[in-house]
Amino acid sequence: MSDCVFCHVSTDRVFLTNDLAFAMWDGFPVTRLHALIVPHRHTPDYFSLTVEELVSCHELLHKVRERVRTDDPLVDGFNIGANLGESAGQTIFHCHIHLIPRRRGDVENPRGGVRHLIPGKGAY
Repeated sequence: MSDCVFCHVSTDRVFLTNDLAFAMWDGFPVTRLHALIVPHRHTPDYFSLTVEELVSCHELLHKVRERVRTDDPLVDGFNIGANLGESAGQTIFHCHIHLIPRRRGDVENPRGGVRHLIPGKGAY
């Protein structure tokens, strides 16, 4: 796609790659070292990935996790997520998976994690 930001990412933003996907730092990070795993092929969302692309993305998630933990030993947790569709908050319609490092104390009470996407639903 000619106007897709992930189809035309500058190579200096990419820090890991394999045959079917690449990793880059998020341009609007939630936490320091927030990364994105992006398939090379333009495809709209996680459910449109091939099995081979899923494996490639999975491999990069593990490699990025190790890189983040090496770069910042205070990281002791992660959130992994993907927005699929406009109602779920997707703004770039090229599949990308967020790996968000978490550190003890980065929020007052982390219980519920991604459940906090909808206000009032995180506490249980």
